[in-house]
Amino acid sequence: MPEKKLKFNSKTIHGGQSPDKAYGAVMPPIYQTSTYAQTTPGGHQGYEYSRSANPTRTALENSLASIENGAYGLAFGSGLAAIDAVMKLLNPGDEVVSTNDLYGGSYRIFKQIFEKYGITFHFIGMQDADVIESYINENTRLLWVETPTNPMMKVIDIKAVADLAKKHDILLAVDNTFATPYLQTPLDMGADIVMHSATKYLGGHSDVVVGALVVKDKALADKLYFIQNASGAVCGPMDSFLTLRGIKTLHVRMQRHCENGRAVAEYLEKHPKIDKVFWPGFESHPNHEIAKAQMKDFGGMVSFIPKSRTEKDAVKIIEKFKVFTLAESLGGVESLAGHPASMTHASIPKEEREKSGVVDSLIRLSVGIEDVEDLIGDLEQAIG
Repeated sequence: MPEKKLKFNSKTIHGGQSPDKAYGAVMPPIYQTSTYAQTTPGGHQGYEYSRSANPTRTALENSLASIENGAYGLAFGSGLAAIDAVMKLLNPGDEVVSTNDLYGGSYRIFKQIFEKYGITFHFIGMQDADVIESYINENTRLLWVETPTNPMMKVIDIKAVADLAKKHDILLAVDNTFATPYLQTPLDMGADIVMHSATKYLGGHSDVVVGALVVKDKALADKLYFIQNASGAVCGPMDSFLTLRGIKTLHVRMQRHCENGRAVAEYLEKHPKIDKVFWPGFESHPNHEIAKAQMKDFGGMVSFIPKSRTEKDAVKIIEKFKVFTLAESLGGVESLAGHPASMTHASIPKEEREKSGVVDSLIRLSVGIEDVEDLIGDLEQAIG
């Protein structure tokens, strides 16, 4: 069947893929090589040096493009390496408008690396398109969106922001790590670039560190391929293989992440010792209707604040977990718990963190695919 007619669940397995030409291997082999034989200078079979391209990485990049409904995929050594490549599209004097509730590593690379090269960043709430537009000026070159946001689970209207980007002839990049293409495909809503920390849900097994970009436009893809090759922050063949293997089960994993995430969020919402739960599936969520319109389901990420609203009690809950594991990262098959203020978002100054709601008592859960009764039982004993 032509790929464009394949549904998402089939694309994760077959999209952009074909049996290996050498022996017909169904899974792309791990081409653990740095270089390739040539018959004459420039006479090669499409590969000459593995920083520039590697067959295993190509297989992953083709899969990434397929599941995001893009035309060109690029795989990097980490999500931050992918962000780094996007930032290198910019020049001194350019400006970026970004959501203020975003991954701490994104904030760090924007403020501590690229700001010193003359790029200006504006961190704002992006729930209102009119507010976003008020920050756009003649120097604005990029809108950077996370949705749902990390860790406050705010939802941003991708179509509305894409319309703004088109109106002002600027790029829109969407960090789609939390949602994955199982839940939403930003390119279909008008985004120019989709970014993933593929370490998370795409890999799905907490055993790789990989980043990804997907675009539709060839001219933009060519610029990014040049940066990828020139800067060299590519992922190796083994990580490419593992991520590709993870993508093949993305649809079944995400379905369970969503089911368990809903059950955990609803349990916490009713708990007498919990003050506030952040999950886009609640009708009370500020942008629930937008989430319902642009997402297939509401994901497996949930954040909450205990009733006491103290860091001490939040840490006490986290330390009591037996099934949830206290660890950085998210999106693996196992359930993880984190304390954003001291872990994933520690690089954001306290004053800035708290403006977007990341208080010291906030706990973030990455709800895995275990039996949900075990997860609820763990929350019950930890919260008390």
